[in-house]
Amino acid sequence: MKKSEINKQYLKKIKLINNYNKFYFDKNKPVVSDKVYDDLKKEIITLENNHIFLSSKNSPSQAVGHRPSKIFKKASHKVPMLSLSNAFSEEDLINFEKKITNFLSKKEGFEILYSAEPKIDGISASLTYKNGNLVRGLSRGDGKEGEDITNNLITIKDIPKKILSKDFPEEIDIRGEVYIQNSDFEFLKDKFANPRNAASGSLRQKNPEDTKKIPLNFIAYTFGFANDLKVENQSGYLKKLKEWGFKINPLNKLISGVKNLINNYHDIEKKRADLDFDIDGIVYKVNDFVLQKRLGNVANAPRWAIAHKFSSNKAVSQIKDIEIQIGRTGALTPVAKIKPINIGGVQVSNATLHNEDEIIRKDIRIGDTVTVERAGDVIPHVISVDISKRKNTSKKFIFPKKCPCGYETIKDFNKITKKFDAVRRCPDRGFECKRIAKEKLKHFVSKEAFNIDGFGKKIVEKFWELNLIKLPQDIFKLDYGKIEKLDGWGKLSADNLRYSVDEKKQISLERFIYSLGIRHIGLENAKLLARYFGSFQKLKNLPKKNNYNDLLNIDGIGDTQLVSIKNFFSKDINLKILSELDKVLNIKNARLVNTRGLLKDKSFLVTGKLNNISRAEVKSLIEENSGTTVSSVSKKLNYLISGEKPTKKKIESAKALKIKIINQDEFLKMLNKTS
Repeated sequence: MKKSEINKQYLKKIKLINNYNKFYFDKNKPVVSDKVYDDLKKEIITLENNHIFLSSKNSPSQAVGHRPSKIFKKASHKVPMLSLSNAFSEEDLINFEKKITNFLSKKEGFEILYSAEPKIDGISASLTYKNGNLVRGLSRGDGKEGEDITNNLITIKDIPKKILSKDFPEEIDIRGEVYIQNSDFEFLKDKFANPRNAASGSLRQKNPEDTKKIPLNFIAYTFGFANDLKVENQSGYLKKLKEWGFKINPLNKLISGVKNLINNYHDIEKKRADLDFDIDGIVYKVNDFVLQKRLGNVANAPRWAIAHKFSSNKAVSQIKDIEIQIGRTGALTPVAKIKPINIGGVQVSNATLHNEDEIIRKDIRIGDTVTVERAGDVIPHVISVDISKRKNTSKKFIFPKKCPCGYETIKDFNKITKKFDAVRRCPDRGFECKRIAKEKLKHFVSKEAFNIDGFGKKIVEKFWELNLIKLPQDIFKLDYGKIEKLDGWGKLSADNLRYSVDEKKQISLERFIYSLGIRHIGLENAKLLARYFGSFQKLKNLPKKNNYNDLLNIDGIGDTQLVSIKNFFSKDINLKILSELDKVLNIKNARLVNTRGLLKDKSFLVTGKLNNISRAEVKSLIEENSGTTVSSVSKKLNYLISGEKPTKKKIESAKALKIKIINQDEFLKMLNKTS
């Protein structure tokens, strides 16, 4: 990729994250989940690390928070309020500690004592005291300059207005988090999306009397500027805060060793549901102030601290109703419509119940109080029912025996397990069932299929409702004149969509086969079928030749796949779709497989990040050169390609099995290439 293109991509991401910051910090209305935000932040920093010519003062590696609101007067922080780097895994913590020991020139085994403090999901505030009197309170703002919200902070009962202790510093900037307890938020949930937004909105009231009505709390945890502070470490400072009349987090601990940090992390994660305040991780700080001073800061974060974010979030809600959704393969999935709750910064109103058997096993009823979990980007799901809170009005859910399209639903019999599947399905009617048809269209434009830029699930939903698309071929015959007149569109947007659609009229045979959404035919099976048929015309003529059983000669295609393929080609509507798509698409013939390549009879697995080459490209290179890729370490593996930050378990397993571990350069040398 050219420098100009990389820079364009970089600046686009910077603009996007600053837009997210505006909604999060200034408007108190986050528009994306914490995970989406953190992933974007990582992408920007990775681009900067890989390309030294990239730089922006608005980058998250340089900036903190968002510029102060115009509602309040601005004031400078004597010492900047920095943000924290994030850790998401044990590997991240190992690297964090390694960087500290390397920076301090300490040998391996040097013990670092950390202050582990649960990270409250609230609003950061800085309190300046002079001669024991609270004289000013600022918001974080952009880290250098904050909003003067002194009059609002004074209304918080947890914040001492005057401190008489003799050992209290002459001047100090005490920092902490303003938050609302979950029990108090119950009375405010109609006005705010979540407790954090409620705290932020309350602190930004123009009239302090309005702020006073909100049950705000304050927990102190650090300091900025301090004159004559007589403590040597973070734990000693926290002890002093308590003596001076401040609240500190009751779950703070002193811990050494990454394994012990991980154990504490899991312990606190289990306690989260029982806490009366939201926490989204644990902050680890090097306890010794002398070491903190030596370590110093990078552009916008201290080297001596890191925030270990929780990977999953749970919350309690109530099931208002249960509805049935139909997937592209006809699977009927029960979905709980719950009272909206905030989980990890995301407003959740739906939670999957998986299948009929799961509802029966957990005895889930309409009206029940349930615990909902949202782990990463996994669909929120109900994990348990609080039977003690069940009311007499709760109703058992009767699973429908018919699909909304009118057909009787079925449960497939699994010949291996000798049992019927848990999932109930509409018979595989494909585009004949409207519910299935809509989901198949979403699959058709998905990333691994046609991957049409700007044509996601929401667009499919909207165009379906407007009768613009009902079958795959409709996508390539859209009425752009009609689209540009739709709300939120316009000529430019319609022209961009036209360009994106036209760009995808050329597609490989394997991606085309996958896009059809034939049940049991994933991307790997689509590749096998593409190699077997070679061309789209041979695939299209399969019903005429009626030689389906020949497909069983393909290694990887069995009876299950064969039944699905037969079923697909037995439907006139599918044959019509293929015929119509043939008129508008250029479906490229499958590439001939090289059976005598440099990697013949060799298997590979990649772990860690490679430089300037994607895993998909590596996989393609291996297959082009007669090699194979596997998904796990086993005796069948010949080479483990190790990049940056490899998975420790895979490395250890490979060593135990005496599998050769190679780096990126060594792999490319096997192909007579250089990186």
